[in-house]
Amino acid sequence: MEDHQTSTPNQLPHQPGVRDNQSSVLLNSKPKSQEKNCTQQEDAPGRGKNDLPAQSRSRSKETFPEAEAHKSLHIESGVNQSLGTSQTLYVPVSSASFTIPNTVPICEQNMKEGDVNLSVKPRQPKNRRQRRKAAIQQIVGLTRSPSAPPPVLLWFRRDLRLCDNPALIRSLELGAPVIPVFIWSPEEEEGPGVTVAMGGACKYWLHQALSCFCASLERIGSHLVFLKASGQGNEVGSSLQTLKVLAKETGAQTVMANALYEPWLKERDDVVFSSLQKEGYECKMFHSYCLRNPFSVSTEGVGLRGIGSVSHFMSCCRQNPGAAVGVPLDPPVSLPSPAHWPQGVPLNALGLALMPRRKDGTIIDWAANIRKSWDISEDGAHARLEAFLHDGVYRYEKESGRADAPNTSCLSPYMHVGQLSPRWLLWDAKGARCRPPKFQRKLAWRDLAYWQLTLFPDLPWESLRPPYKALRWSTDRSHLKAWQKGKTGYPLVDAAMRQLWLTGWMNNYMRHVVASFLIAYLHLPWQEGYCWFQDTLVDADVAIDAMMWQNGGMCGLDHWNFVMHPVDAAMTCDPYGSYVREWCPELADLPDELIHKPWKCPASMLRRTGVVLGQTYPERIVTDLEERRSKSLQDVALVRKQFPQYVDKRSGCDLVPLPKRLVSEALGLSHWNGVVLTEEKQFLLPVITRMEFKHQLEDPDADAASNPYNAVLKGYVSRKRDETIAFLNERDFTASVMYEGAQRQERLEKDYRRMEGLHPSPSPRRRVRRTPTAKDKFSIVPSGAVASMR
Repeated sequence: MEDHQTSTPNQLPHQPGVRDNQSSVLLNSKPKSQEKNCTQQEDAPGRGKNDLPAQSRSRSKETFPEAEAHKSLHIESGVNQSLGTSQTLYVPVSSASFTIPNTVPICEQNMKEGDVNLSVKPRQPKNRRQRRKAAIQQIVGLTRSPSAPPPVLLWFRRDLRLCDNPALIRSLELGAPVIPVFIWSPEEEEGPGVTVAMGGACKYWLHQALSCFCASLERIGSHLVFLKASGQGNEVGSSLQTLKVLAKETGAQTVMANALYEPWLKERDDVVFSSLQKEGYECKMFHSYCLRNPFSVSTEGVGLRGIGSVSHFMSCCRQNPGAAVGVPLDPPVSLPSPAHWPQGVPLNALGLALMPRRKDGTIIDWAANIRKSWDISEDGAHARLEAFLHDGVYRYEKESGRADAPNTSCLSPYMHVGQLSPRWLLWDAKGARCRPPKFQRKLAWRDLAYWQLTLFPDLPWESLRPPYKALRWSTDRSHLKAWQKGKTGYPLVDAAMRQLWLTGWMNNYMRHVVASFLIAYLHLPWQEGYCWFQDTLVDADVAIDAMMWQNGGMCGLDHWNFVMHPVDAAMTCDPYGSYVREWCPELADLPDELIHKPWKCPASMLRRTGVVLGQTYPERIVTDLEERRSKSLQDVALVRKQFPQYVDKRSGCDLVPLPKRLVSEALGLSHWNGVVLTEEKQFLLPVITRMEFKHQLEDPDADAASNPYNAVLKGYVSRKRDETIAFLNERDFTASVMYEGAQRQERLEKDYRRMEGLHPSPSPRRRVRRTPTAKDKFSIVPSGAVASMR
């Protein structure tokens, strides 16, 4: 990340309620979670004058006193998303101290290569929680004096936070009024192709996050100006035109923002800043959305073998460290405000939280469960992080796949819109008592997704492996609708899809389960799953979703080396059926052994529990899973046979065309050579390929069961569970036969009496009871005692 040392001019006017001494601190520490109503006016907790000695204002020296020499950020290896290999990532980080001006001290230095060693176990201060609970002073915004410099336009996008916001902190260094602005331009957000960058659930989260962030700014004497991108004439509204109009209206001469890494948004930002600079405006961009700027990652010294895996990416970061990660920045307690605010539009005018209406005019509030399930604020993000580091982190390493227990952090929605920075998360994870490498590795996996998106801008809609574009996908829309609505007949898949629809989220293991079912068993294209996830996930991230669905759809850089079975996977992630009972309540009364396969329940048990397959719970849309898996493998073998030029004859691996950027790095070219790198010439690279695909190519007609490299994960199936199911079925069969025999005998007796003209046999008014002294053989139990029927 870029190196920016922030400072605050000491010409700030004196404010009432502010201590007028040289050690008063402008920035406070991490906020503790507050009430869920983010608009409530409350003091934010902070770091007071006496929390730290004056000579040790740096966060690095507060938490990590050992870090005084140039060291590295050590991300230990763990299990990656494809159950692959392990590696270690070293990235240099910084250590810098506060400098104390005469009137107001400045914040910590941001992103400077240097001195913090996060591989050393940090010493966590005892009063860490006490400092977070302390309240800061309520400071009103600084008014603009007549001689104040022109205001600064602070352009917010996906960085809706006060904590660890480089652009926000750097704007204070200029000592000028700050005008926070958010510009909504849906056309620019979507970009080319089918990206679905902002689906319905994600836009609703953004709406709520903007509302909460505006309330946070108001607590420090500022507010967020909302604008809709405007264009000239019939042109599509652009952020450039909007910023130009706003700069002329306010007299601003500086524009600051935090970088975005989607290729189309980076291209937009480059055009905007280049145009503004030509007109004399000063523009500054900062990096904070990822731990590593994806455009700075290089494969030099590492090579291209294993590209697409987390291990290869971490090796590239270790070999080419680039800019430092730095230390998190504390939030400001005030923002200087301008004398006159520009005219904006109401938040509702952006159209981010539109709700459909019925014919009678009533509103369909589809986001009600999302509001109940999440605290959509920066305080909510820190509250979830705090709760996870005190509970779920201890089970994350081995049980993060459990669907029936809160073992995951649930922080992805906050990171997507920038309510929590990855640097802040990494720092707290490193400072926690339990520091699982698997959790820290997820941050590297997130950066890997953005690196792939920068290399392949068409990742969300175009298969990276050319032969797989010719796969014969199913066109059965009824199967797609059943999968989307959670009506497939497979309880684990249905529970996950219903959770997704109601709350906008599911854990990573369940995303693998539903993706495997859609692709391997329903034969539906991965693009359908990608689009649905982008529309319904509150953490819908183009880079992460596209990489995951490409890998699951057999056409990404890193093939999934596993397939999740919709029943057997439940034995691992939901062994007692608690997850299914929560999201499929119609199956709640089924026993644990049968709740994941109700089609195997005895008829009497279904009657007792009120389950009617096809009515109260849907029938299975596909029944022979092994047969459909075999067909999927045969289709892959067929397309690989049709395109032999994309299959390496020596290793059997798929060949993928490389982008020019990777070719230039592989050839050691500092600048692209037009003679070597021409549009007509294509460089192919062998990439990771599933072993069962290689074997299937040798025998295309073989079924999945005969493949020695069968990738289906069977999960945990105990012998006791199978014996219990067999006993229940046998007992039910015996009871059913005896019941049918008794009914048949009663019907024969009734018919005989009617034919003979006899009176029907009287029905017993009460239950027959044998006396305790009975001596007949029917009252004797095997032990020889007389059975009492009282």
